[in-house]
Amino acid sequence: QVQLAESGGGLVQPGGSLRLSCAASGSFASIKTMGWYRQGPGEEREQVATITGGTSTNYADSVKGRFTISRDNAKNTVYLQMNSLKPEDTAVYYCYAALRRTPWDTPYDYWGQGTQVTVSS
Repeated sequence: QVQLAESGGGLVQPGGSLRLSCAASGSFASIKTMGWYRQGPGEEREQVATITGGTSTNYADSVKGRFTISRDNAKNTVYLQMNSLKPEDTAVYYCYAALRRTPWDTPYDYWGQGTQVTVSS
């Protein structure tokens, strides 16, 4: 059983900051990729940021320069530091992980339950 535990969402004013965290636990051999996706009302889920191998990052154009993804490999935890938040960032943010059940596996996809981020005055 693999679980992704998310925390850090909430209500913040425009220009404010939030820090999301997601810890992976359970039975797996290694992590290929961890990251964050988001889904606003009436929208499709979109990739926000991912980190692969602990150093290779990818960001959506809309968050570049404002969001920073990082990973603590020892804790199997990924973070998303969100600065200069805008109302357009309001969404449910989902933690994502591609995990290998054995060292030679093709990674499987896992998702957290989501945490609400609301940016409003």
